[in-house]
Amino acid sequence: MHGMKPTATRLVQSLLLVAGLFAASIFALSQGAFSIQWSGILDNQTSHHAVFWSIRLPRALLTILVGASLGVCGAAMQGLFRNPLADPSLIGISSGAALGASATIVFAQHLRTIIELPEAISLSLTPLMAFLVGLLVTLVLYQLSSQKGKTNIAILLLAGVAIQAITGAGIGLLTYLADNNELRDLTFWSMGSFNAANWTAVKITSLCVVPSLLLLLTQSKALNAFMIGEQNAFYLGIRVERTKRIIIILTALTIGIVVSVSGIIGFIGLVVPHLIRLLVGANHNFLLPFSALFGAILLLLADTLARTVIAPAELPIGIITALIGGPFFLYLLIKQRRQLLL
Repeated sequence: MHGMKPTATRLVQSLLLVAGLFAASIFALSQGAFSIQWSGILDNQTSHHAVFWSIRLPRALLTILVGASLGVCGAAMQGLFRNPLADPSLIGISSGAALGASATIVFAQHLRTIIELPEAISLSLTPLMAFLVGLLVTLVLYQLSSQKGKTNIAILLLAGVAIQAITGAGIGLLTYLADNNELRDLTFWSMGSFNAANWTAVKITSLCVVPSLLLLLTQSKALNAFMIGEQNAFYLGIRVERTKRIIIILTALTIGIVVSVSGIIGFIGLVVPHLIRLLVGANHNFLLPFSALFGAILLLLADTLARTVIAPAELPIGIITALIGGPFFLYLLIKQRRQLLL
């Protein structure tokens, strides 16, 4: 693409990413323990129709939503903190949501013996509690890090570390109390899985996540200004404290919702913005939407691998993303260390 005008280059890159998402979606829909015949997906009398419309398609759509969310939130966090190692899980929202879900898995059965819950509430109890505890953690973090209308990023990060330690201890205790069936659920949920994806999850996630992502995309100008420092951003007319609050709250809400339907999926929010930055540079006008597209592509491919590598069994998707992200994180640490030593 050397020699092309910047606008034409961005257009070509956009089309390539959209084409990549389409190809990854077709690949994900066609792969699995059950081999789908495309000619049979419109015939509602066949198992191909049932598998495609009830299992594969909602799972692919939910994976796209989660991947896009993690990509955008990762790019927003790195821009806000001006730190290439920043990740949405840094502020403790993921671990808070994990604690809520873990408590539900362990105690829900006992609760049902005491109180007769409506079926709709019973089925959605785990994601609902994950979201509510994630939201509670967000409010606590915001209160701890805000003083006189200002948000202290350093205190926010330190509070996030403390929250992760507390929630980690809580999850450890719940793991100790869990029986064999609950332990299996806890393991899969804490390492991420789309095994329970359905149309209800897709609809609820879409209604909550899409508006948050669109609002985050509107913060690209502010994130570009933050790259030269908060004081300079203020001189450029950015309402710094208000913008920080908006980005933090939107990211926290989005991550809380995502974790509530997929469990904890690490490193996508770290890896995706870095790779996109190599492609389009640090301009958040392109970095945010491109991170959404590439996050969706990468998570679709990771989920397909998780479903097929030991089919008909299924690996937690967190194992796949950790294998991708762990070495990449070490590479970034080594790179940061070299820069500090120079």
